[in-house]
Amino acid sequence: MKINVLYSNIFLDDLYFTGKTVVVIDVLRATSVIVTAIANGAREIIPVSTLDFAMKVSGDAFRSQTLLCGERNTKMVEGFNLGNSPSEYTSEVVSGKSIILYTTNGSKSIVKAKFAENLFIASFLNLKVVVKHLKKLKKDVDIVCAGTNGFFNMEDSICAGTIVSELKNEIDNLTLSDSAAASVTLSKFTARSIPNMLHKTEHGKLLIENGFKADVEDCAILDKYNVIPYYVSGVLKKL
Repeated sequence: MKINVLYSNIFLDDLYFTGKTVVVIDVLRATSVIVTAIANGAREIIPVSTLDFAMKVSGDAFRSQTLLCGERNTKMVEGFNLGNSPSEYTSEVVSGKSIILYTTNGSKSIVKAKFAENLFIASFLNLKVVVKHLKKLKKDVDIVCAGTNGFFNMEDSICAGTIVSELKNEIDNLTLSDSAAASVTLSKFTARSIPNMLHKTEHGKLLIENGFKADVEDCAILDKYNVIPYYVSGVLKKL
């Protein structure tokens, strides 16, 4: 079993992911929102890569059962039902609903990996259950960090490194790519206090400046949920 970590997928063709097992991470905040929504009973989440497509899909949907959600440059898009804060996705709001999700980084990374054989969503909120499933699956894994505007970011890389570290502790014959080994080294020094780490990242600071300090703290909770969102036929559902 080999683990590879991609710190960005901006330079990769969609077909790179064909037949692979992939885990997508966008700690601040898309995959944290997805995990929260699925845990709170959302029927499905439809990730989209452009605002135009989000509007088109929402126009074809049953309005009472569909929520148009997400953000652009950290702020909720005008006309959307919800933004990109985990606290918005309560069971009262999302239970039984289809969610169309557009975000600056996370939803685009999920769509980019759409040809994967297995595509899972991870964050700190569901880290242990993802590790447990990957161990059981026994397949090579590409962990995709959504990053920030196509560039490396600390929080996704540390989350990836924490996943790799957990797998390394439990699987004897695990092989790590150079990038996976680097993520493990990074996580050893900076994942001791996840809230503290997130507050110090570039994107964490930007969110706090824009009034989303509570989101940063919500995204720092380790193993809050025991769910794995899984991509199938264009939508994310509970595995």
